[in-house]
Amino acid sequence: MSSEATPQTKAGRHAAIRNLLVSQTISSQEQLRSALGSQGIEVTQATLSRDLMEMRATKMRDRSGALIYSVPNADGSQSHEAEASVERLQRWLQTLLVTSTCVGNQLVLRTLVGAANLLGSALDVARIDDVVGTIAGDDTVLIICTSAQGALNAQDYLTSLAGGGPHPSTL
Repeated sequence: MSSEATPQTKAGRHAAIRNLLVSQTISSQEQLRSALGSQGIEVTQATLSRDLMEMRATKMRDRSGALIYSVPNADGSQSHEAEASVERLQRWLQTLLVTSTCVGNQLVLRTLVGAANLLGSALDVARIDDVVGTIAGDDTVLIICTSAQGALNAQDYLTSLAGGGPHPSTL
């Protein structure tokens, strides 16, 4: 008789959390803690909270509108509803973006005070073509692009999303 056990390591716990979030609809840390417990993995709420942050887990709305936990896949897409990352980015842009300015191959986004990290994270998860990376401060996100034309393309795409226009799945 063969049985599979999850090792009581951080990596094993993260793998178990990922499997649960991909295979089940989990809407609270307590629900996730209970599901882990049923697999023999006992974890405190504080540890679980840190694990979710390290794994870049986010809460997003499923098709029914309920908030559920989701984790990024290896390619950066979310495990639930691939297009949700672009929809979330569009929502954050509409809410948080103040201005955008191109400077060479860089795009500078100004946000509401304290909102740059949130927008920067949404940009990272969305994996936009021509974007090499982002750096976020308090109210500014610096987007580094592959070229000056790439920065203009990214600016057009992001301002289109911010304006509420239709969005292509990729640039």
